[in-house]
Amino acid sequence: MIDGHAVIRGLIPSVEIAAWRPVIRRVVEEVSRHGDGQGRIDDYSKLFLQVTNVWRQDEEARRIVFDRRLAGAAARLLGVESVRLYHDQALFKPPGGARTPWHRDSYYWPLATDRTVTIWLPLVDVTDEMGPVIFATGSHRLDDVPDAPISAETDAGFAALIAEKRIPSWSEPIAAGDATFHLGRTIHSAGANRSPRPREVLTIIYYEAGARIAEPANDNQRVDLEVFFPRLAPGDEAASELNPVLYPQ
Repeated sequence: MIDGHAVIRGLIPSVEIAAWRPVIRRVVEEVSRHGDGQGRIDDYSKLFLQVTNVWRQDEEARRIVFDRRLAGAAARLLGVESVRLYHDQALFKPPGGARTPWHRDSYYWPLATDRTVTIWLPLVDVTDEMGPVIFATGSHRLDDVPDAPISAETDAGFAALIAEKRIPSWSEPIAAGDATFHLGRTIHSAGANRSPRPREVLTIIYYEAGARIAEPANDNQRVDLEVFFPRLAPGDEAASELNPVLYPQ
């Protein structure tokens, strides 16, 4: 991905998305009902309802997350033969949900590879009013960037960097069944939800099979190592029971 991001229109037919949506909604509502924080360090409750690894909560959700079409597209965009699952996340931004600050996902991942990609798959049509994702084109090639978690301070730093370097941005309305993909080092954001409807999105993170665990560089990476790579250590292949190969299956 030369730009660090891509969009595939109609990756999943709308009739299938219509069947997937109530499955993911059910999981989000069940986890939210029990107030399960799922061991997170950062609290994003002001931004969205967030459920990690829906595939472990529900068998139907598992079939969705493991869908070969999604993982196959990720592998092709990365230019690799095989990808593993890092984790999935259902991100439901409610009406009035705040703007998502600029950030880089790779800050959170203890992986010794840059062959990582996230799919952003809306379960509803996301209009400009609902706050579609925004990518800073080519930002995955930058090294002089803030190394910090999502925050107002980091957001300001990224915004200043984008302005200083005159980095163009990409954002478009995206229909249910379309999908965007972005590399782990791509700086991105998303708008506030100014609509009366929740913005319902499923994200899935993939990485090249064979990648190794890196020495954690911050507390978030240390937590991710414990949660998503149980019983593994730096230098080990990133291949726990939570990281199945999703393509090829």
